[in-house]
Amino acid sequence: MKVRGFTAGLKAGASIAIGYFPVALTFGLLAKATGLSIAEATAMSIFVFAGAAQYISLSLISAGVAPVLIILNTFIVNIRHFLMTAALNEKMETDATWKKALYAFGITDETFTVLATQKESLVKTSFAAGVILISYSSWVGFTVLGHLIGASLPQFLQAAMSIALYALFVGLLVPSMRGNRKVVSLALIAAVINSVFYFTGWLSTGWAILVSTLASSVIIELISSKGGKR
Repeated sequence: MKVRGFTAGLKAGASIAIGYFPVALTFGLLAKATGLSIAEATAMSIFVFAGAAQYISLSLISAGVAPVLIILNTFIVNIRHFLMTAALNEKMETDATWKKALYAFGITDETFTVLATQKESLVKTSFAAGVILISYSSWVGFTVLGHLIGASLPQFLQAAMSIALYALFVGLLVPSMRGNRKVVSLALIAAVINSVFYFTGWLSTGWAILVSTLASSVIIELISSKGGKR
């Protein structure tokens, strides 16, 4: 079987780059509407490179949440990457630690899927570099483009874009809830816990989201584990 390298990685990642176009463009638009400068929005895409975490960060920034809580919430959202990179480590060829660290940074849900589903017994580092480079460049580039487009929109449209952020979260959640009672239960429990904190004022927005996310996850897993023992 032919072992593919950097050029093949670029070709394999092209579909991801195209798919990132509307998502990264929207992020740039919303970042502008949230009040981030083009440098701040671009820096977030450069150093974070995680769509869901970046969108959540925008909502927390608009709510005036403390930076440390934004970092903690981002960590919780992205904790699945530990599992993805650990699993992918068995698939990749043996290489220098610094090289693995570089492409580990570029692992997203999409790049992980492309790399993990390759037919080769061992995937070359150069192939991973190609997949990640084109995906990363697309995400950062379209973030910049989205912010530039947002700057040219009328002020009332820029203000209205903040509503689109919540619509996006609903659009991401609803498809995953279809036919999956566990996801529905997780969302409902998290919503109830967060609502209690919101209306009672016991916790600030950032802490409320963090605690409700962790608490709902623990509750669902406890219920699932008890159900499995019966």
